[in-house]
Amino acid sequence: MPATIVPIHENQEPYLAMFAKRAEKLPGLPELRRAAAERFAALGFPTTKDEDWRYTNLAPFLKRPYEPAAPAPVEAVRERLAAVPFTDLGCPRLVFVNGRYVPELSAPPDGITAGNVRAVQDWTTFAEAEQLGDNALAALNTALFEDGAFIRIANGCVSEQPVHVLYVSSGSGVSYPRTLIVAGRDSQAVLVEGYLGLGDDAYFTNAVTDLIAADGAVVSHVKLQTESPQALHCGLLRVRQGASSNVRSHNIALGAALARNEIKVALEGEGAECTLNGLYLTTGRQHVDNHTTLDHARPHTTSTELYKGILDGKSEAVFHGRIIVRPVAQKTNAIQRNKNLLLSRDAVINTKPQLEIYADDVRCTHGATVGQVDQEAVFYLRSRGIGLEEARSLLTYAFTSDLIEAVPVEAIRERLSAALFERLQGGLL
Repeated sequence: MPATIVPIHENQEPYLAMFAKRAEKLPGLPELRRAAAERFAALGFPTTKDEDWRYTNLAPFLKRPYEPAAPAPVEAVRERLAAVPFTDLGCPRLVFVNGRYVPELSAPPDGITAGNVRAVQDWTTFAEAEQLGDNALAALNTALFEDGAFIRIANGCVSEQPVHVLYVSSGSGVSYPRTLIVAGRDSQAVLVEGYLGLGDDAYFTNAVTDLIAADGAVVSHVKLQTESPQALHCGLLRVRQGASSNVRSHNIALGAALARNEIKVALEGEGAECTLNGLYLTTGRQHVDNHTTLDHARPHTTSTELYKGILDGKSEAVFHGRIIVRPVAQKTNAIQRNKNLLLSRDAVINTKPQLEIYADDVRCTHGATVGQVDQEAVFYLRSRGIGLEEARSLLTYAFTSDLIEAVPVEAIRERLSAALFERLQGGLL
């Protein structure tokens, strides 16, 4: 075994020790894994001294190290899943429990390559998708992930049904979900990536997803996060788009004590289009942080971003949206909006839309709003015989309806609407 990797902070030691212990047993890519572990050691866990983490503090969650999540009994998980929304969407699915593929709970699709990384073992494609940058959590995932989903849609293939990748956490510990999606030229697909916790355990989900859309590909990606109320969830989605490709991302955050969602999109082909939709609902002392980057690297590219948040209790949210337009990316069209509805005086939102434009023939706009339920609209509804709380609930739901209707999976739209109404009527939002 090579020399021990030296951490720069004490809280890294348990994770690097685990890498040293398990490196030879982890599947594939030994050199890349070690490089990732070294990168994690050099960077350390992010802190509030890092500008991108200024409003999000991981320290309370990292006081004690998370042991690797243990395997869970399949039948016990099956019974508990049956009572949880968003698990059975009526489409093919790949199920992972505590980071490990469970074939007994899965129903892979026909017509496309879809399975777990250990079985597919396309390490060349995986290595090509990897980008060891300045994200310490992503580096830690690369070093320690045990399994994950691999989905490849062939050139010209149109996937008839959505494919649901479900990552389930049961008990405590840390898991490292890994997803690789490769959409070939002129292919079409809808992918759903779900994260949920069974029970109220405190655990850590550290997820990385790579989506590669070749020329002309049309891909919709839905991330639905319903983790345990004590969980720490950190997720990174990296997207690379070819010419005339179209990628739509729908990012829905409902759970976790602290959730950090990061999306990095590189529009690398001329004429590429990207839509980022996001909805986050927080209550109690929940904290949700959304960081997005849209990098327009070629001419005639288009991006539209709309993130909405509803905050209640003493919850907090962060939105930092960044649009980059490179010098060569003339004729870029980019729109970015962040809208927030505060239902409590104690709720806090920190929002920062950002444009970096290095080309002169572009159309780019951005903006953010923070407000409360429109009292004139409440008065109008009450004058029509609707009660105060019902009026507030209807207006709050109306605030989210465009994002819910944009989700390309009917089962998710229906259950998301029902869950939102239930939370509003129960005063739980």
